[in-house]
Order: sequence, then C-alpha cells, then structure tokens
Amino acid sequence: QVRLAESGGGLVQPGGSLRLSCSAFGNIRILAGWYRQAPGRQRELVATITSTNTTNYAASVKGRFTISTDSAMDTTYLQMNNLKPEDTAVYYCTTRDYRGSDYWGQGTQVTVSS
Repeated sequence: QVRLAESGGGLVQPGGSLRLSCSAFGNIRILAGWYRQAPGRQRELVATITSTNTTNYAASVKGRFTISTDSAMDTTYLQMNNLKPEDTAVYYCTTRDYRGSDYWGQGTQVTVSS
C-alpha cells in the first residue's frame, strides 16, 4: 500500500508560479507523476518521472513545468511556471509501486486567474 499527501495548490495570476508537492508513504515506488482534470474534461497526463529520473511531459506544459523527486521517491514536486488560465484544474499526484499497483492522491486545486 502507498499513501499520498498533496499540497501547494492555490490561486495565482497568469504568468505566475506554483509548486505542488506530493509525499508518499509505504511500498517502494518506481514511478511518480501528476495528472490534472479541468471541469467537464477528462483527466490528462501532466508529467511523470521514474526512479531513474526519466521524465515525460504533456506537450502543453513542456518548457513551463518541471517534475522532480528525491532518490527514494518519497516526495515528488511539480514546479509550474508561466501559468496560464488553461492550466486551471484539480491536480492529482499518482505513484506506482514495485508491484505495479497505482495509487492516487486526493487532488489539489490550481486556479489561474486575474
């Protein structure tokens, strides 16, 4: 089992920055990531990172967002710069343990508005 705790969401003006954090407790993790879901839309991938620090980003956030994690994947961060109104969504942390099981956080709201 893995438990996840997210923090760092909030309201920011366009062009601003936020950093999301996700703390994981439990089984050894091999993959971590962030997804987001805007009202009326499906949940979509934002970024992922593996235990060997291989990263993957959605085209819409590449160059603006950075995912990072510590060596044990206990805490995963999503640094979001140059935020746009279309980035407004609930952001979910996810992780996969060594057994291949996926876990999700409760979500944190990010609102980009002037």
